[in-house]
Amino acid sequence: MKRGLEGPKPEERPTPSGRRNEQGIRIDPEVEATHTPRRTVISALVTHEPGVLSDVSGLFSRRQFNIESLTVGPTKNEAHARITVVVEEPDPGIDQIKKQLRKLVPVISVRELEPDAMRRELALVKVDADRPDRVAAVAEMYGGKTVDSCPETATIEVTGARQKIEAAIETFSQFGIREISRTGTTALARGTDSTGASDSASTADEVLSADTANQQRTQSPTHSTTDD
Repeated sequence: MKRGLEGPKPEERPTPSGRRNEQGIRIDPEVEATHTPRRTVISALVTHEPGVLSDVSGLFSRRQFNIESLTVGPTKNEAHARITVVVEEPDPGIDQIKKQLRKLVPVISVRELEPDAMRRELALVKVDADRPDRVAAVAEMYGGKTVDSCPETATIEVTGARQKIEAAIETFSQFGIREISRTGTTALARGTDSTGASDSASTADEVLSADTANQQRTQSPTHSTTDD
């Protein structure tokens, strides 16, 4: 009597190629190769309420997205805040980030900014002040200013694009860096292009509609943030 399943022997069966991710799912090497990670800025307009930042950061943590920086701050509308996220992901990952952010109840609008958007970061760099004249010269070269000094150290404030900040830090390293604190990137669209709904009077109705929709989603027991 013949036993076992029909078909080729185990050693004769084709073996799929490609690595597995942390969930054990095999990744098609051709698909993986066609989606090169890129750095981009995503701006999310949210209601200004407790727990919003925790919800957003938790979303990124659960899905293991590669976040470079995340900042949050008020807007001219006291009821809203702006979250700026810099991520480095392939295009499918970036699309998924935007899709999942829009599902969060406090989120009003989500937009990926254009590459030419105004991006700025602030850094405080504390260095040894053995050569204060040279420290001051480097600070001036990068448009920085000294915000604190003593015989042993000097703290310089530098504001600008990420590349400028990193170049300044590299140059300051010649003096001996004691501490660095960076804010992460904040960004706005250029010209008359609106970064988010609350920055334009013409979109006031859109914001009101979004707030109403969010209230309805909050009250609905079927609201979900699962992946499509």
